[in-house]
Order: sequence, then C-alpha cells, then structure tokens
Amino acid sequence: MRYMIVHNTEVYYDRATPPPAELMTGMDALLGDMNKAGVLLAAEGLRHPDHGVKITYSKGNRTVTDGPYAEAKEVVAGFMIVDVRSRDEAIEWANRFGAIFDNIFDEIVVEVRPVGERSDFE
Repeated sequence: MRYMIVHNTEVYYDRATPPPAELMTGMDALLGDMNKAGVLLAAEGLRHPDHGVKITYSKGNRTVTDGPYAEAKEVVAGFMIVDVRSRDEAIEWANRFGAIFDNIFDEIVVEVRPVGERSDFE
C-alpha cells in the first residue's frame, strides 16, 4: 500500500537561511533507514510558495496567481511516498518523521494519506 506523508510549515529554508544541522542529520538518518527497509519511493522538500503558481479553474475560466497565496493557511512544505504493508506502518514512519521536526519547531503537522489507485474506482 502506498501512502503519502506530508508536512505543513510556515518556515522555509534557502541558501541564505539553511536548515539547522540537526534537521538535516535527522532527515539523512530517517531516509537511510527507509531506504534500508525498502519502503521509500520518493521524498522531496518544496520551495517557498513565493516560487510557485496556483492555477484556479472556474466555469471554463482559468486564473494563474503567482505565489505567495494570501489565502493559504497551511502550505505543504515537503512529502514522502512510502510503500508499506499497512496504515499502521505508514504511521510509524510518519511518527519518526515528525519527531525530527518536533525537536526544532514548536508545532509540526504531519498528514498520512493513502495514494489513490485506479482500482479504487473500478
């Protein structure tokens, strides 16, 4: 079963303000463990919404808005896709992921969602 693990943040890093070494060390260790376990399919951080665009479709009209987006309250900052045996296993990996951030930020939200398969609709 594939699951996407995402986290939201208001804190973004770049060349001028790189992530804390503790964060990078924790992520390297977690990703290494996930690779060894054979569950990691993808993992990426996302750049600040300033660098993105949002495309809104409404009744045949399309609007492209450059970031940041004033109405965005929770913005996905990164994601992982894992292939695991169960929802509980996905939650275990998500707990390890969240624990890395928990030591650095006051609050972090990690969401675990199953990836939809075409067979889900057949």
